[in-house]
Amino acid sequence: MTKVFIDGKEGTTGLQIWERLADRDDVELLVLPEEMRKDPDARCQALNSCDIAFFCLPDAAAKEAAAMIKNPAVRVIDASTAHRTAPGWIYGFPELSSDIRGSVAQAPRVANPGCHASGFIALIRPLIDAGLLDRGVALSCFSITGYSGGGKKMIAGYEDSARPALLDAPRQYGLAQTHKHLPEMQTLCGLATAPIFCPIVADYYCGMEVTVPLHRGMLRGSAADVQTVYRDLYTGPVVRYQEKAEEEGFFSAGKYANWDGMEISVHGNADRILLCARYDNLGKGASGAAVQSFNIMTGQSETKGLRLGQ
Repeated sequence: MTKVFIDGKEGTTGLQIWERLADRDDVELLVLPEEMRKDPDARCQALNSCDIAFFCLPDAAAKEAAAMIKNPAVRVIDASTAHRTAPGWIYGFPELSSDIRGSVAQAPRVANPGCHASGFIALIRPLIDAGLLDRGVALSCFSITGYSGGGKKMIAGYEDSARPALLDAPRQYGLAQTHKHLPEMQTLCGLATAPIFCPIVADYYCGMEVTVPLHRGMLRGSAADVQTVYRDLYTGPVVRYQEKAEEEGFFSAGKYANWDGMEISVHGNADRILLCARYDNLGKGASGAAVQSFNIMTGQSETKGLRLGQ
């Protein structure tokens, strides 16, 4: 039985992790009374009494929580941005390589990938590793997500009956090119420069689509070579390569809502190529990924508790 404490379980990510763990017979969830959940002493005791702690917190609070842990036996999965490129933390995307999967299994500290970053890294890191893309390549990326990715405040804003009309249309953000996912996108792919990143939030609850466009001259190879890399690497059950993924010429960002996997596909033609990843921003983009890492860390089936019915 693994004792688990979710620090910040009232947030969107924390609630989703709770839902995936609550009915499991191998997990004991430690819960603080409502009046004590922000009490530093109570949090400290819970953090040092569990086997694995999930941080579902703002960055500053996640760093504070990490400093509270004095028990060397406590392992951590941090869903915040705080530790994704920090020394001593393993990036929790096991599909990238067998070495990363093995590191997650043994790690005392795992940083859960960011939602947008998950798709970009899944698309680009394997091509860097295979030598099909140079580390100095200048990339761009656009990503569309449901509004649940913005947390409780954004959810409330979109679901308010008196909301402004501007929320009816998709909205691009991160215009200053300082989005919090950029450091992990660059670092985990080993890129010399961060990509130009254009995230978009739209009026639907969950689901995400990440696209990286490439001109043929950017590749040391062809679109077929890219497909071969993905086909060999992403065989499921969580991340899978999919041929002909579009729907009659369209490509819905909401197709995999409420699913914990990720679909990788390649589109375009011989000269202009689109690399695409589709998944749920709350699934493989957040809580599902955290539970997958938890399963690996505790020696359970990697897909236990995940929503992979599609």
